[in-house]
Amino acid sequence: MVRFASRKTRQHAVLSEDFERELTREVLRTELLRVRTLIITGCVMILFLTATYLIDPALVNRVWRGTEGLVHEYILLTGFILFEVWIHRQIRRNLKLDRDLPVIRRYIGALIETSLPTIILILQIRSMGASQALGFVLPLVYFIFVILSTLRLDFWLSTFTGFVAAAELLAVALYYNSANDAGEPLIYFHVVRSTIILICGVLAGAVGARLRRQFAASIVAATARDRVTNLFGQHVSPQVVERLMAAGPSAGGDLRRVAVMFVDFRGFTASARLRTPQEVVDRLDGAFAVLVDILDRQGGIVNKFLGDGFLALFGAPLEASDAAHRAVAAGREMLAAMDRINAQTSWPLRIGIGIHFGEVVAGNIGSPRRKEYTVIGDTVNFASRLEALNKELGSQLLISESVREALGDDGEDAVALGEVAVRGYEHKVAVFQLG
Repeated sequence: MVRFASRKTRQHAVLSEDFERELTREVLRTELLRVRTLIITGCVMILFLTATYLIDPALVNRVWRGTEGLVHEYILLTGFILFEVWIHRQIRRNLKLDRDLPVIRRYIGALIETSLPTIILILQIRSMGASQALGFVLPLVYFIFVILSTLRLDFWLSTFTGFVAAAELLAVALYYNSANDAGEPLIYFHVVRSTIILICGVLAGAVGARLRRQFAASIVAATARDRVTNLFGQHVSPQVVERLMAAGPSAGGDLRRVAVMFVDFRGFTASARLRTPQEVVDRLDGAFAVLVDILDRQGGIVNKFLGDGFLALFGAPLEASDAAHRAVAAGREMLAAMDRINAQTSWPLRIGIGIHFGEVVAGNIGSPRRKEYTVIGDTVNFASRLEALNKELGSQLLISESVREALGDDGEDAVALGEVAVRGYEHKVAVFQLG
């Protein structure tokens, strides 16, 4: 019991590590998007300044009192772009290493980025005056940084960005004592504007946190799907996956009554020698696709592919009260489907099917790193022997006495073949044939 609990703990720890690693990667990807957007924004601002200078030099003289102030903004924007390019490289490097950025570096980066509009605003105040600069377009640039902080997927980082923007804008306004044309201070105007910026930072943080939770939920769902795929292979229908995710497969062994079906292609190896490897693969894949689709519709799963055959289960991992009925219905449909396929191909295939119904031990078996859902017991062995009898009896679909009893009136067309000797069993057993 203690050993089982420790195994569960190790599995949970592995899943937690995988979850954290994938969540970190998602956060870093959104960070890359944010940084790219800032780089593009900086380039657009440089292009805008250049276009303004080329189209209307007089405006440059009025706003920046000559080209010196414009040159300062060029230098600041160029430095900002280079800084963001460096951050972009750091994030990409950490992505390759599956490593997160240090928290303190994120906050320092947010402080440096959000301070860019503040520095440019101070330069504009010195060139055009406090009232004009604070009423100009630059204070709106803070909103770009606040909105893009949503992509950090961190409530406190977005709130911090909003706080820095609001505090710096208010500090600059109070320091330069901006006033209106009548000489009255505009402190209330600046306080309200800074408060709105701060609120936007909080809202951006809330949206980012919500996105982070959605990312986390998506990763949890994907991890659950991966676990189902790892346990049952890629040949589990979407409907079965959904039910398994809802119910959750048992971690230990369960004693269950299931219908076990073995399917094998008769004479396939001999006929395959006359074909190219690609022809063999294509023919086998095409036949398997049809048969597995039938299993999906009847609620069965392929537990193992066995070369030119497979083992299918009905009633495990999900219980089914009519497992025997489903297995027989699938077997009948498979025979009909193969007849249709054989009528349209130059390489006809004949299948043998054996179905037995009984108790098995079903569970996840394997090493701690790689487990496989499988069934163990005499029911499985007997179903395999039953399928092999098709070669001796010249039949295609054989069922055991337990399957015949489970079918009831639905199995009236079953032909009793009497007591038949089965390899590996001391006593003869009753076998039935279905057409």
